[in-house]
Amino acid sequence: MASTTKDSYYVPDQARWPIVGSIGLTTLLAGFANFLNGSSVGATFMVIGAIIMVTMFFGWFGTVVSESVSGTYNHQVDVSFRMGMIWFIFSEVMFFGAFFGALYYARQLSVPWLGGEGSNLGIETHQYLWDAFSNVWPTNGPAKVGGLEDGSFHPMAAWGVPAINTMILLSSGGTVTWAHWGLLANNRGQLIKGLIATVVLGFSFVVLQAYEYHEAYTEMGLQLGTGIYGSTFFMLTGFHGLHVTIGAIFLTVVLFRSLRGHFSAEHHFAFEAAAWYWHFVDVVWLGLFIFVYWL
Repeated sequence: MASTTKDSYYVPDQARWPIVGSIGLTTLLAGFANFLNGSSVGATFMVIGAIIMVTMFFGWFGTVVSESVSGTYNHQVDVSFRMGMIWFIFSEVMFFGAFFGALYYARQLSVPWLGGEGSNLGIETHQYLWDAFSNVWPTNGPAKVGGLEDGSFHPMAAWGVPAINTMILLSSGGTVTWAHWGLLANNRGQLIKGLIATVVLGFSFVVLQAYEYHEAYTEMGLQLGTGIYGSTFFMLTGFHGLHVTIGAIFLTVVLFRSLRGHFSAEHHFAFEAAAWYWHFVDVVWLGLFIFVYWL
């Protein structure tokens, strides 16, 4: 039996979900590797692995929720959950920091060097690798790999869908905070309304980004293989879009739990974790909007 004494160190019961998750992840990655190598069984193994992973998520999180609602966890568990979420978000900060660093290196260092600016080494690079290169951002590369017929592309403008999405995410940060205030005040109606608004805004962002990607590929000639601009643009915005999707699903689960009467003003770590993650997503998008779209 798990320890439930408030002053004792919490020892959980034995669980099968970690090994299930390991099997699912291994199957998924093995299938993906075979798929990339043209194997006919790769897609099948990917589907099987994904099903196992989804089953693991539902089972493991369901167990954690049941234990939390039953009062099994003590203060030590609450602290460990908070520390785990803090370190997870910190790892995500480093993750996006690497991609922002790649964008900075390409835009501020590599492109000027190829254009003949900077050190003597940069001038030599310019002369021997690409003598006709001009220091212009966004660059399309020497092969002109843009998606339009002449090999060109149109860069993404800031004042369209990106600006709308910025307003959506900033508004969603306000609605999730408003929901938190309602929870702290034991106002469940405000909590649920704020969560509904946040979830709707979050998925609206994803839909608009999908529309933006469709326009980029079909109308603008901007694709993942469109030089360093295309690769950094889609890597940064694509991974951010994935995080928005995960965060919106996270908040949806919190919404359903709130509808079932879970959480109180004193005990609501799951809500706080979702809110922390959502604010992190908001901050990353502000950096994306400024450095990828605007500047």
